[in-house]
Amino acid sequence: MRRQSTMRRFARWHIWLGWLVGVPFLMWTVSGFMMVVRPIETVRGEHLRAEAPVIPAGETATLHLEGTARSVTLLNFPDGPGWVVVREDGQRARYSPDDGKLVAPPDEEAVRAIAKASFTGDAALESVALTDPTDPPTDFRAKMPAWQAHFADGTNVYIHRQTGELLALRTRWWRIYDFMWGLHIMDLQTRQDFNHPILIIFAGLGILGSVLGCVLMFRRRKAPISRD
Repeated sequence: MRRQSTMRRFARWHIWLGWLVGVPFLMWTVSGFMMVVRPIETVRGEHLRAEAPVIPAGETATLHLEGTARSVTLLNFPDGPGWVVVREDGQRARYSPDDGKLVAPPDEEAVRAIAKASFTGDAALESVALTDPTDPPTDFRAKMPAWQAHFADGTNVYIHRQTGELLALRTRWWRIYDFMWGLHIMDLQTRQDFNHPILIIFAGLGILGSVLGCVLMFRRRKAPISRD
């Protein structure tokens, strides 16, 4: 009798927990499905990125800088190679490999050329606009000065305002994936925090509900009364 009473109590808890975590479980399942329905390489738009040509050996001069730098990288741009220097404060600049002088930031025309050269899709380039580094677009989120080149198929190409580097390529599917990831970790604001209390509490309740469901599988039920 005591065992039956305990099982009935477990059953009530299981029902209430089911109502409580049902929506998060459905949200986790749907968002998880949406994130695996396409290969991650397609989501990232790797098939739309143009590979930069190899820089021929011996065609660049050594760069001499004053002060310290976090990194110095030789990259290839549509108009030729260039040294990209990242200072200790995070500021970036491009220097000529021929004479070591600072290269002026690309204008809109140059940005359009970089965007088209970086994108291998068939969609046309629709617009080019500056982004606000203090409030970057949701599909970029990097707080750095950049241009956004928008293509007709929904792809956004982000180019650094000072150096002309390709910073990111975001397809329309990437933005869907990113939104689903935010749902999955219950963080639609930054979409980076998957250790916050709300997620941990609902995950714990989900585990508890699953354990109760497993226990109730061993619940004894009375056989139906025959009317014959």
